[in-house]
Amino acid sequence: MMLQTQIKFLSFIALFSLFCQFSNAEEYQLVKDLAYYKSPPNEYAKERCTLDIYYPKETTNFATIVWFHGGGLRGGQKSIPNSLKSKGIAIVAVNYRLFPKAKCPEYIEDGAAAVAWTFKNIKEYGGSNNKIFVSGHSAGGYLTSMIGLDSNYLKKFGINANDIAGLIPLSGHTITHFTPREEKEISDKQPIIDKFAPLYHVRHDAPPLILVTGDRELEMLGRFEENAYLARMMKVLKHKNTELFELQGFDHGGMLNPGPVSYTHLTLPTNREV
Repeated sequence: MMLQTQIKFLSFIALFSLFCQFSNAEEYQLVKDLAYYKSPPNEYAKERCTLDIYYPKETTNFATIVWFHGGGLRGGQKSIPNSLKSKGIAIVAVNYRLFPKAKCPEYIEDGAAAVAWTFKNIKEYGGSNNKIFVSGHSAGGYLTSMIGLDSNYLKKFGINANDIAGLIPLSGHTITHFTPREEKEISDKQPIIDKFAPLYHVRHDAPPLILVTGDRELEMLGRFEENAYLARMMKVLKHKNTELFELQGFDHGGMLNPGPVSYTHLTLPTNREV
């Protein structure tokens, strides 16, 4: 129960700014452009595979959120979300290789390498490797779910995916992402579920999972319904820590920074049949 409460607290800070009045007056340090591969797979990875870490200087044993930016797996840059700053936690913002210079599953492997780096290094900055959460928006949400549900990606780096304290994907694909589909010349309107779909890897022993989307009528095609199906299947498998939230009135981009919102904007479809 304590773990569930902690995850919900962190996710609300990150996603909805429901606790935007909460701030921490201590100083924070930002370290930029750390390489998370000891031996990058190629020159593009050497250029692209870096992360920034933002952490409290005077606190120890703090929680960390590994944050993946969006951009369709073909654009975007690492940044520290303003809504997460000065909250007494660390943020690890990650760049990963992008299509078309990279192909599936290279960007998923990069995400796993960054999470593994965090597990192996966060103690040096004062953090706890028992409190590492993974989150991201859109393509970043897709990476979050893939890394957390398909344990093989982290296993390659000697990390157990079940040691992740919680997964918080924001409006991420749960079917196969449209970019891997494009690589196979499959239309972005033709859904498929293969090994590159989080739905393919549903399991009862996964880390706690909080799924968040915008309004089903305003979101990208089917994004809420994909997440609702994932939530339902996790519950069918008796995963005890899956929650699904829908931010009513907000579209795909707007749900990331909705500003102060009231509980009336949240629906909890997992409290009823989905």
